Amino acid sequence: MTINEIQDEIIEEFEGLDDWMDKYQMLIDLAGGLPKLDERYKTEDNLIEGCQSRVWLRAFQTDDGLLHFEAESDALIVGGIIALLIRVLSGQTPAEILNAQLYFIDRIGLHEHLSPTRSNGLVSMVKQMRIYALAFSAQQ
Repeated sequence: MTINEIQDEIIEEFEGLDDWMDKYQMLIDLAGGLPKLDERYKTEDNLIEGCQSRVWLRAFQTDDGLLHFEAESDALIVGGIIALLIRVLSGQTPAEILNAQLYFIDRIGLHEHLSPTRSNGLVSMVKQMRIYALAFSAQQ
């Protein structure tokens, strides 16, 4: 699936929820579905700067050139946010990630319903994922 197709799916899923308590619960459920990150990747190098909570993000590229992300957070809502970002960006090429317009964030109302510190964390997560994509594209 393309990045935009995945974003459209997420928008549709969130549109089915009436209020933000339900949407927060969905984020918490998504966090619970994230596989635990191997302890060896929970390093300072993989810790995202700018997040109030601790978020570790790892990226790796497979032989087919696709970039994959793994992450874990010590906060449930933040874990749900990174789970959404992984769903959208993992399994795409570095170029697709770098060129993606992540419109789902605004369309589901995420920015306006997050505290300023969580909103800054969201920006930091997206930035780090793009940095990984840039680094892997430079290796090609």
